[in-house]
Amino acid sequence: MSSRDTFDSNAAAFFGGVKSALTSVFCLVLMGTYIGIGALAHDFGLASWWLALSTVLVWAAPAQVILISATGAGAPLIEIAIAVSLSAIRLFPMVVALLPLLRGQGTRLRDLLLPAHFTSVSMWVESLRLLPTIQHQHRVAFCNGLSVGYMGTAATFGFVGFYLAAGLPPLLAGTLLFLTPMSFLISTARNARMMVDRLALVLGLILGALLTYLHVQLDLMWTGMVGGTLAYIVHRVREVAT
Repeated sequence: MSSRDTFDSNAAAFFGGVKSALTSVFCLVLMGTYIGIGALAHDFGLASWWLALSTVLVWAAPAQVILISATGAGAPLIEIAIAVSLSAIRLFPMVVALLPLLRGQGTRLRDLLLPAHFTSVSMWVESLRLLPTIQHQHRVAFCNGLSVGYMGTAATFGFVGFYLAAGLPPLLAGTLLFLTPMSFLISTARNARMMVDRLALVLGLILGALLTYLHVQLDLMWTGMVGGTLAYIVHRVREVAT
């Protein structure tokens, strides 16, 4: 998409978003990931409708893995809710970064509620790449279509994995789940054009591995806070020096 006149209506923008989702590499990643999640839900004895509902309501693969494994293990509901909520906090900065691209003249608050819920890493990465080429009045509709395409793919292949679980080796199921973080890493590296972005990515990879090795609690949170802060400080010092 190179023209701002790609869509002539919100309906066209919505279906354009669906098409973009179904033709992106993230669609393939979601297929593999949710086959693994479906198999995991089956192994814990959860119902297929429960899996589909959690996909729509939670809409974050890592949080769903926490939800499924904790529920299957019989953890208290309050502990499950806290764990899933803490996992979802990582998406808040993505929502903050995405909303300025969606908000245009005349955009109402209620128009932004659905994209805020739909925000996931795959949707966020593709939205940042594609939205600048789309007129403001069609961006919300396009974003919703993009998310519906991804969510529909996830729900569909969750069912596939659920009913294939009996013949799916555990190693293969685990490998499919590994597709998601690897695809996000590759996409983030591809979109990191500024020095501060690249430095934050490198620091995150180093700190994440180190904190995991040292068994530091909340390692993902500390990785983001420390790595991002250090990258920002280096960026500011470099700007002052030049």
